[in-house]
Amino acid sequence: MRVRFWGTRGSIPVALTSADIRDKVALALFRAEGRRFESVGEAHEFAVKHLDFSLTHTYGGHSPCVELETGADEYVVCDMGSGARPFGAHVLARQAGRPATVNVFMSHVHWDHIMGFPFFGPAYVPGTNIRIHGCHEVMEHAFRLQQAPPCFPVEFSQLAADIEFLKLAPGRVHEISGVRVTPAPQMHSGDSYAYRFEVGGKVVVYTTDSEHKLENRAQTERFVNLFRGADLVLFDAMYSLADAISVKADWGHSSNIIGVELCQMARVKHLVLFHHEPAYDDATIEGVLRETRRFEELTRGTQPLQVSAAYDGLEIDV
Repeated sequence: MRVRFWGTRGSIPVALTSADIRDKVALALFRAEGRRFESVGEAHEFAVKHLDFSLTHTYGGHSPCVELETGADEYVVCDMGSGARPFGAHVLARQAGRPATVNVFMSHVHWDHIMGFPFFGPAYVPGTNIRIHGCHEVMEHAFRLQQAPPCFPVEFSQLAADIEFLKLAPGRVHEISGVRVTPAPQMHSGDSYAYRFEVGGKVVVYTTDSEHKLENRAQTERFVNLFRGADLVLFDAMYSLADAISVKADWGHSSNIIGVELCQMARVKHLVLFHHEPAYDDATIEGVLRETRRFEELTRGTQPLQVSAAYDGLEIDV
């Protein structure tokens, strides 16, 4: 199974500014320390070997959209944030005119998780089948509402694809497109749901917009069971631990530290920090990643936990 990240920010999309790019270039030149490069290839090699990820790349700015490539003919994707626009372009290019079937799994229907759907190219193509799965009663209403006048020029009823809304039962295993899918309720305003995906003996858990209070033993045990033995967990790490338990308590999001602790208890193989704070620049996110990896090293038991930070365009094979 391949997990492909099309959008990884939380709350609202963000973009690199001209000042951000200028600062990256200035720091890269400073790090070069007077080196001369005979070719672009030499400069590229220096950047790869000697510069931080935050200088040579960006974590990106699209809001949540994550594809799970399962080997089946149908597409599986979590959430329809602004990352749904490039995901849609990918689907259209790959299909090359052939009709597609897309299975969407919604964590919840806050705007940052549905805002990309009006720009999802396959929704405008006759013959496309889009099945939107979720646990919210208001799911269809939310999708239609954001395209109702005066909010958007194309009404939901004008979309050419065949679009279904399918209600899932939390805690129950559903067989969908060859994948075993288990939704689980989470603590978030208006409710949100995590998903455990199982296919071919591999397990990926998608859990975003969820607040975890480790002092609540029943809740902690429930999530440890959901994460149990997963190959990959995509985890809402929007806040620092200090913010999560103080000024932003009950805001519905979690921290990198809590992600490590839950994954260690569940013996997860790989944790991916997700739903990045929109106010964080690339260097800040990279700093959070370093701190998280150091915390994992200090608290590691018998099994190491790999830790990554999600970025738009990242692909992980499990």
